[in-house]
Amino acid sequence: MSIGSSDDNGGGPLAPRLARFIRQDVQNMHAYAIQPSDGFVKLDAMENPHRLPEALQAELGRRLGALAINRYPGTRTDALRAALARHAGLPAGCALMLGNGSDELISLLSMACDVPGATVLAPLPGFVMYEMSARLQGLRFVGVPLTADFELDAEAMLAAVREHRPAITYLAYPNNPTANLWDDAVIERIVDAVREHGGLVVIDEAYQPFASRSYIGRLAHHDHVLLMRTLSKFGLAGVRLGYLMGPAALVAEIDKVRPPYNVSVLNCEAALFALEHEDEFARQAAVLRAERARLQGALRAMPHAKPFPSEANMVLVRVPDAKAAFEGLKARGVLVKNVSGLHPLLANCLRLTVGLPEENDQMIAALKGILS
Repeated sequence: MSIGSSDDNGGGPLAPRLARFIRQDVQNMHAYAIQPSDGFVKLDAMENPHRLPEALQAELGRRLGALAINRYPGTRTDALRAALARHAGLPAGCALMLGNGSDELISLLSMACDVPGATVLAPLPGFVMYEMSARLQGLRFVGVPLTADFELDAEAMLAAVREHRPAITYLAYPNNPTANLWDDAVIERIVDAVREHGGLVVIDEAYQPFASRSYIGRLAHHDHVLLMRTLSKFGLAGVRLGYLMGPAALVAEIDKVRPPYNVSVLNCEAALFALEHEDEFARQAAVLRAERARLQGALRAMPHAKPFPSEANMVLVRVPDAKAAFEGLKARGVLVKNVSGLHPLLANCLRLTVGLPEENDQMIAALKGILS
């Protein structure tokens, strides 16, 4: 059952007198599903598993406690935008806007680009919110399948750009749920094709702390490309803070549809605090990258497991029976994500978040027992 879904309303179907005021396409949708995780080793949502050291917890608590939460957010968000620009290495001529997580930024992009006949284009399998946000805004969504090894199908993508002239083309870098970085030459061909036919390209770098490459150095070369990041994978998933970067004139237009005060003073101060201690979060990311390599090695040594390359804090692995493996892991107290039903290319695939060393040990032992 989906959290917040129409079948979780506690009173049966929506009354007809009310249903006629709810868009039919919304009634036909499924809400974003969140698995109950209490009591499990939680390796299903690509969160950074590290907590702040106790000394930093106390320092952050003092700062948050001193905030004027009786006031609307003020100029402190300007300080956060400046800090994020320094952290990301924002090129000259570019600007940065804040969102309540990347999800809000994706919704704002759909809203800003909702012109008659507009289309959103993205490779599949990919992040589900690209399609969900497009459809909720009344935009048409076109998905282009990846190749069997989860690479961009260059010719299919270029053909789709020519045919549909999308208002927005999303390219995740690395991709979710496949975790791989796509070929830069293919990405540039798509970026150039979108420039020729009109529209925006949004490079989604949600997993940048774990990737070997970034698009940030190429951002200033294009007037139609936006780069989106989040602090969720950095280590602040509970804070909900995303940011969008790109040519100043383009960001200024998108920013017009942003709600006032969309980032709370608590979120803002927590993010500023984290950036002041980014060395601690860099240390955590290094541990997770090392654990990712160890997890991939363990998976390669297992019978009947096929792990795929990863540049994120997750590993996609194909097993003989994803449903049975998922349930077996759950029975052993380990919660992962069964993505096999999201797209035919993901048949019998599980997505494993990279956790703490002891969590990974438990997952490895459990999966080894299941597959043996």
